[in-house]
Amino acid sequence: MIERVVSEDAGGQRLDKFLRRALPSVPSSHLYKLLRTRQVRVNGQRSKGDRLLQTGDRVVVRGDPEALLGPPEGRPAAPPLGAFRASLLHEDAQLLAVNKPAGLAVHPGSGIQGATLVDLARAHVAAPPDGEFQPSPGHRLDRDTSGVVLVAKTRRCMVRLAEVFAAGEAEKRYLALVKGQLSQARGTIDLPLAEHQQTRRSREARGVNLQEAVTHYRVLGSSALVSLLECRIDTGRTHQIRRHLAAIGHPVVGDRRYGDFPFNRRLKAEAHLGRMFLHAASLSLAHPLTGQPLHLVAPLPAELADVLAALGIAAPATA
Repeated sequence: MIERVVSEDAGGQRLDKFLRRALPSVPSSHLYKLLRTRQVRVNGQRSKGDRLLQTGDRVVVRGDPEALLGPPEGRPAAPPLGAFRASLLHEDAQLLAVNKPAGLAVHPGSGIQGATLVDLARAHVAAPPDGEFQPSPGHRLDRDTSGVVLVAKTRRCMVRLAEVFAAGEAEKRYLALVKGQLSQARGTIDLPLAEHQQTRRSREARGVNLQEAVTHYRVLGSSALVSLLECRIDTGRTHQIRRHLAAIGHPVVGDRRYGDFPFNRRLKAEAHLGRMFLHAASLSLAHPLTGQPLHLVAPLPAELADVLAALGIAAPATA
């Protein structure tokens, strides 16, 4: 048998979610079996998974403690923290901001090897009690995109960050190097995009689900081959900037999914570009809990600055 007391930060969440965090080694199917067979009690009462917990509630799970609390498999035990801590742009009691390097995945997933941003953030922050909220990114960046990522350290912060991004209250600015020269110095791409996670069954039943997507761009510099853009997005669709720029005939240089592959090979040979040239340069928002303004800036990585120098384009000033 194990027993946990619900802290202030853990209060307000469903019992089943609390159990998933308190017992990370136990498969979800077994957790729900424990609930169905009344092996879980809250304040001495048998409870269902959708019960909302309150601060101070005592949660008891009947079973072998060793089986319930065994270590989760397949995650790095001690990820390297030196580079992660050097990349911190901001940290307080509620959140931290990281200048994520290209190649580092934000979340674990299929095909992901080694530590992720989630692993590093959780190793950096003092481990919370079992069942408590674990530090989690408040938004995503593609694995091959570098730049600013916010990580919530408390549940209250995570909930508020979700509201901030859903309401468009955060201003994200990206730097993208694209193929060719644009006909206008400024522009807006207002092009709905197919839902990235739509299932085949859903497409067959109701057709492709198109989602509103708006990207604004400004040309910062150009050469005969490429243009450097500052991009700002009103929406946060999967791969939005990459898909939008490819749609207007100016794909992001180095993009291995939506890009111009022969052109990518040319830039790799001529400018030594070894990655996709997309960087989340800044993020501005009111602090999700204090309301104080936050302006977070991630300097352009050296490997991208070197590419601009090789192409004769001035690197943008840090804003």
